[in-house]
Amino acid sequence: MTFTRPAPFTTRPTLRGTFGMSASTHWLATAVAQAVLERGGNAFDAATAGAFVLHVVEPHLNGPGGDMTGIFVTAQEPDRPLVLMGQGPAPAGATPEHFRSEGLELVPGSGALAAAVPAAVDAWLLLLRDHGTWELSSVLEFAIGYARDGHPVLGRVGTTIAAVAGLFREYWPTSAELWMPEGRVPAEGDIVRNPAYARTLGQLVEAGAAESTREARIDAARREWREGFVAKALVASVQNPHRHSSGTDHRGVLAMDDLEGFEAGYEAAATLEFRGHTIAKTGPWGQGPALLQTLSILDGFADEYLDPSTELGVHTILEAQKLALADREAYYGDTDVPLGYLLSAEYAAARRALIAERASLEFRPGAVPGREPFIPPLRTEYVPPALASDDVGPGLRGTAGAGVGEPTVLATGETRGDTCHIDVVDRWGNMISATPSGGWLQSSPAIPELGFCLGTRLQMTWLEPGTPSTLTPGKRPRTTLTPTVVLRNGTAVAALGSPGGDQQDQWQLPYLLRTIVGGYSPQQAIDAPAFHTTSMPGSFWPRTWEPGGAVVEDRLGEDVIAGLERRGHRITRTGDWTLGRLSAVVRDPLTGVLQAAANPRGAQGYAAGR
Repeated sequence: MTFTRPAPFTTRPTLRGTFGMSASTHWLATAVAQAVLERGGNAFDAATAGAFVLHVVEPHLNGPGGDMTGIFVTAQEPDRPLVLMGQGPAPAGATPEHFRSEGLELVPGSGALAAAVPAAVDAWLLLLRDHGTWELSSVLEFAIGYARDGHPVLGRVGTTIAAVAGLFREYWPTSAELWMPEGRVPAEGDIVRNPAYARTLGQLVEAGAAESTREARIDAARREWREGFVAKALVASVQNPHRHSSGTDHRGVLAMDDLEGFEAGYEAAATLEFRGHTIAKTGPWGQGPALLQTLSILDGFADEYLDPSTELGVHTILEAQKLALADREAYYGDTDVPLGYLLSAEYAAARRALIAERASLEFRPGAVPGREPFIPPLRTEYVPPALASDDVGPGLRGTAGAGVGEPTVLATGETRGDTCHIDVVDRWGNMISATPSGGWLQSSPAIPELGFCLGTRLQMTWLEPGTPSTLTPGKRPRTTLTPTVVLRNGTAVAALGSPGGDQQDQWQLPYLLRTIVGGYSPQQAIDAPAFHTTSMPGSFWPRTWEPGGAVVEDRLGEDVIAGLERRGHRITRTGDWTLGRLSAVVRDPLTGVLQAAANPRGAQGYAAGR
C-alpha cells in the first residue's frame, strides 16, 4: 500500500551530503552548530554550542534556568541510544502541603514557586565533558558574542514581551529592565543584548582556568553553577514574594542544598520495535513512551490506517493517541511505572480493540494488574482568582490562553513561549536530538546579575496525593520534552524532535509514519499537513482539556476534515501552515550519506550541512 503522495514541491530541499548536518528551531543556532563542525568539532561540541546560542536568540522559548532532554548515539556505539537527562527535580521545600498553605490548588504556570532545580546547563556541560572534544571557552564564545554584542531579535520575542509587558512593569521590574530597555518592547530586527548573561558565561569559563585538563575545566564550571555565584544568585532571587499566574504573590523555595545536590546524568532509552525500526525515547518520567505506546497500537493496523493524509488515517491516529495519552496521565511519572506491560503486544491489542469508527469523547486509561489508574481532575474550564491588575497579558484570565509562564502551543497553533529543538549528525556517525526548554523570559522575574530567570516545570505535577506525578521533593516533574532517535538494523539512522508541549510527540508521529511506512523524504514529511488531539488533560497550568478535540491544518483538505467531523471529532481549524515545529537529521550507515530538514512554519527553523 502506498501513502497519499505529497506534492513534488517542498518549501525547501532535503539537504544531502557526507560531512555533517545541523537543524534547529533558529537559523543562528543551526549556523553555529555547523560552524563548529566545519572547525573540526564533533556533533556534541556542535549541539552544545548551538544550545547556548538558543538561550540567547530564543529567550521566550528556553533559558539557562530551565531544563532539557536529549537522546544520542556515539560513533563508537551506534546501537546504544542514551538519554541525556537534564530535568531537575522538585526542591526539598516544594511540597503539596506548602502549596496548599499558600492557598493554591494547582502549581502556578509562572513565578519562582513553580521552579524545579535548573538542569539544562549542567546537562550540556556533562555531554561536552564526556563526549565532546572542544574547550568550554571555544564552545561558549558564540553565545557570549551574541549576548555581549547583540543579535537581531525575532518578532516573536517582541510579541511575547508585549503580551506580558503589564506584568513586567507592575510586578516584575527586573524583567522589564532586562527585556524592555528604555521602557519599550523591542521590534523585530532590533539589536538586543544581554551583557549580564555574557558575563555569567564568562565567569563559568574563568572558574576552570587554573585546571590542568579540559575535563577538569568543565567540571569546575559545573561546580561554579551548582555551588558558586550562580547558585547563590538563584537562591537569593526567590526570597522576595512576587506575582504568580494564580494572581497571588509567593516566594520560591529553591535552596542551596537543592542546587548542590543535583547533577545531570545518562539513562538507557526506552525503545520499541516498529516496522523494522527501533524508536528510542526517554523513560516514563517524560511523555516519550506515550509515542511508543501509540506506535504499538498502530502497528496492528494495515498501512491504509496509518496514512496521516486520509480521513481513515487521521481518525485512527487520533484515537490511538488519546489512549496512549490517557495512560500517560494515569501511570507516568518519576516513579515505578509498569512500562514493560504498557508496551507489551497483548496490552496494545486490548487498547487497539477500543478504536471504533466514531471519535471517543471519553478519558480511557487502560487497566494494569495491581495498579489503580490516576484519573486527573478533568477541568474543561478554569478561572483563577481575581487579579490585582487587568494589564497582565493574555493567559492569566479565562480558559483559552496559556499561562504567562506556559510554554505550550495554543490550540490554534499560536505560540506564547514554547520550546526549542536541535539535531546534529557528524561524518563519524555521532548523532544527537535535544529539546531545550524552560526558563522562558516570561516564566519568572529576571535575575539581574545573571541575565536569566528560573523555569516553571513543577506546573506539570499535581498537588493531589497518590498520583504517579504528585509534586514530591527530589522527584522530577513529568516533562513533555521528548526528542527521538531512530535505529535500523541496530544502527542509528535519524534524530528528530519538535517543540510544542503536549503536541511534541503528536507532531513527530506523522513524520515517523510518513518516512518509515509512507516513503516520504524528511522535508516532505515535515512540510506535510499536521494535526493533534486536545482530548486529554493538558500538562501545563491550568490543566484543562477538550473532550474529542482535534486541531488540524486546513491543508489536510475539506473532504478529510468534513469526514473527521462526521466521525464526531470536534475540529479546530488553524490555517494552512500553523502546526508542527519539527527538524531532523538522517544518516545512511551503508553509504555515509547524511540528510537534514527543518520546519518552514514561522520562517524560523533552519537546516544546514554539506
